[in-house]
Amino acid sequence: MKWIYLAAGLALYIKIILISNPEAELLDPSIVELVVQDSGVTNAVSGIIFRNRLYDTIFEVVVFTLAIMGVRFLLANEPPLTVVHQLRDQPSIVLARLGATIAALVSIELAIRGHLSPGGGFAAGVAGGTAIGLIAITSSSEWMEGIYQRWRAAILEKISVLVFIVAAVVTLVGIEFPHGQLGGLVSGGIMPILNILVAIKVALGSWAAVLLFIRYRGLL
Repeated sequence: MKWIYLAAGLALYIKIILISNPEAELLDPSIVELVVQDSGVTNAVSGIIFRNRLYDTIFEVVVFTLAIMGVRFLLANEPPLTVVHQLRDQPSIVLARLGATIAALVSIELAIRGHLSPGGGFAAGVAGGTAIGLIAITSSSEWMEGIYQRWRAAILEKISVLVFIVAAVVTLVGIEFPHGQLGGLVSGGIMPILNILVAIKVALGSWAAVLLFIRYRGLL
């Protein structure tokens, strides 16, 4: 049976290498330009995601929210660790916090300018979550938990999801913000707002997941 799979795989590779894709010849090379003109942003990927795949993006946000809720539910009945081992040596702390600072700055840049350059809301949220994770491995879990509770991060996460869904629905029914000047920071209608909302949601959700895993699973 394995020889059949091997022969099928080789045939597929030969087909890809030797036979051209007929659909590629039919594609209009200006399709990217059309997406840019339609969305009002220079990042055509963001234009496709937030205009042509907005339904899918809404459910991606909902699935991420359900994943965080699932982590909380599965770990709720487990006893938390009494001792959490973390990085204590000074060089590791300095490097981790330097990396966290850089990741946080990259997150802000991607959230604000994601509609103009490679990146976007999800990439910004991942960068923000990375910054939080780097701080968490060198800081007290009680201190991180205190900041999370003090700033009402869980409530802000839920609000960002609700605002994103409302803004997405407004876009889907045909109500659009002015596109502005193509290539400008204030352009793309509602897309910069959607980018920022997704970044906030992903970063805060990552923060919640990191705190839960540290509390019940530890770091090292």
